[in-house]
Amino acid sequence: MKRIAALLLLAACSPPQRSADGPPDIVLILADDLGWGDLGPRTLEINRLASQGVRFTRFYSNGAECTPTRTALLTGRYPQRVGGLECAIGNGNVGRYDDAIRLRERNDLGLPASESALARLLRGAGYETAIVGKWHLGYETKFFPEHHGFDSWFGPLGGGVDYFHHTEPDGTLMLYQDGRPVRRNGYLTDLLADEAIAFLRRPRRRPYFLYLPFTAPHLPGQGPDDRHDRPLTEEGWNKATEATYAQMIERMDRRIGDVLAAVDPSRTIVIFTSDNGATSVGSNGPLAGKKGTLFEGGIRVPCIVRWPGVLPAGATSDRLSLTMDLTASLVRAAGVRPDRPFDGREMLTDLRPESRTVFWRHRRGTATWRAAREGDLKYLTRSDGNRIVEEKLFDLAADPNEKSDLLAKRGEDARRLGALLSAWEADVTPAR
Repeated sequence: MKRIAALLLLAACSPPQRSADGPPDIVLILADDLGWGDLGPRTLEINRLASQGVRFTRFYSNGAECTPTRTALLTGRYPQRVGGLECAIGNGNVGRYDDAIRLRERNDLGLPASESALARLLRGAGYETAIVGKWHLGYETKFFPEHHGFDSWFGPLGGGVDYFHHTEPDGTLMLYQDGRPVRRNGYLTDLLADEAIAFLRRPRRRPYFLYLPFTAPHLPGQGPDDRHDRPLTEEGWNKATEATYAQMIERMDRRIGDVLAAVDPSRTIVIFTSDNGATSVGSNGPLAGKKGTLFEGGIRVPCIVRWPGVLPAGATSDRLSLTMDLTASLVRAAGVRPDRPFDGREMLTDLRPESRTVFWRHRRGTATWRAAREGDLKYLTRSDGNRIVEEKLFDLAADPNEKSDLLAKRGEDARRLGALLSAWEADVTPAR
């Protein structure tokens, strides 16, 4: 950080604008289950993007699974405020904990359009908006993307599909175009990239927002050459080898390069990140835990932002940031005033560290994970029902891999963070 201090200060003082002819175009790319350690020699295009922009080294997803992070991205707020979306909606529209089950029983499990902000606000400001990729925010038609501010959409409705047949394990076709199921031949990663490129190449007079959430490298484990005559069933759904996983990432990376070749780099904000950490077949590097936990490996994810003329190239920032901060940042970059308070903070015009306390809660079945980070201290609990089965305190500056539990030595800090966590839970209690 020292070697680029002057550049960062310049970025902090620069107004968030591209040029006199209007607001920036925006491309937001979201990988699925890509871990902290999954970038490297196989991700040449993503590495190139990092060399052209800023790599955020203390960036977190708002959730330990797909749905809560996507909720935070579209709302700019903690996903807990919505209700029922603190873990992934299950295949077939299944609620996976009591609140989600309650909402599913009344056909209300999903993100209400009234809670959305990002695409809706950008469209209201004159942007052409599109989602090309995974939705996973509700199976009911009232939750479909067109109700959330997207002019067009193409991609799978649920959490994961066969990469070739585009079905869930029970055989239901899940590939949609503008609200209707469609059949397309091809590997899903390629179909999404091709659709995104077609959108980018359209002639237009107004700025655009393209949200491109790939399904890779989410299960099922299928590389581009792994097509079978019949769709995968539940039996083969959760099987993946490290070699297949690598092929899925490599293909996504290559197609990201194709997508970026279709944008004007001088006037486009490009963001790349992941919705949560990797599963056991992926890599979270040295970080503890994996997807579905609130250890660092479950929620600390790659984040790269390229914004020529505003952000320095090849820089890193250790500013503590979360998915919902991207929402606040993009709305501000577009010159839009939010119509409700965001929990997210602007993160792109000042890359310096700031004092901040952030929170997570993840629920699935009878298990509940809770975590709070204040400065370098992180407090974490895991409960089964009303019984706490795990409670820990870490100093992430001295112990980023969460190997040394400080609970016994620093009980006062743990109690203070626990009180902050309880106050936050009271604040984000959902209305529905």
